Amino acid sequence: MKIYLAMDDTDSLDSRGTGKLARATGAEISKEFHVDGISRHQLFVHEDIPFTSHNSCAVIHIEAEKRDDKEWIYETAKECMLGDFVEGSDPGIAVACADEILPPLIAYGRDAQRIILNQKKARTLAKTLGIRLEGLGGTEDGVIGTMAGLGLAKAGNDGRFLMCGQIREMTGPADVATLCAAGVDAVYTIDGHEVRDGMIMIPEGKSAKPCPVDGKKILFVENVDGQYHSVKRG
Repeated sequence: MKIYLAMDDTDSLDSRGTGKLARATGAEISKEFHVDGISRHQLFVHEDIPFTSHNSCAVIHIEAEKRDDKEWIYETAKECMLGDFVEGSDPGIAVACADEILPPLIAYGRDAQRIILNQKKARTLAKTLGIRLEGLGGTEDGVIGTMAGLGLAKAGNDGRFLMCGQIREMTGPADVATLCAAGVDAVYTIDGHEVRDGMIMIPEGKSAKPCPVDGKKILFVENVDGQYHSVKRG
């Protein structure tokens, strides 16, 4: 059973980012359940929306055994977030089984990428769908992006993975076979050709950032002077 745990607005300009907190939270959850990946989703950037640097949310993708497991997952994540609360942040957290994320929430996620939304709509939607949603401090505006994250992650074809498999343990250039063994399902050029072998140029100190595409983790690359260079999308 797939369970999604979303978080948003957990940082400030001078603190660690939401992605780092999501990875730390994912590490705690992985002590009990398999974490399939952690995805980042870009939300609407507008002068009337408070955000730190990029206005993105993070979602942890978890393989669980039964529906009730989401309560343990939620409480564990909440403890991690409160234990690393950053003054000036307005965090939100939500958890849902895949079959609880219905079309209205997926549409809400898409809306959050193009228009300004508010807490009332997020909370009403959560109540209607029976999704556990909570603000953990500040203005609690993070509940807006948190609900959006659930919809975007479940719909797929959005954002990029901050973590999946052992991909973060590999930095710098790597060959296709090694990348696939580490967690990438396939490598494609941005113009549609599958790359089955050879080296992929990834900046030193950086790891590959595959994207969710139809249930697969796809790394996109572009050919520059005969070399394939990884492309960061989402």
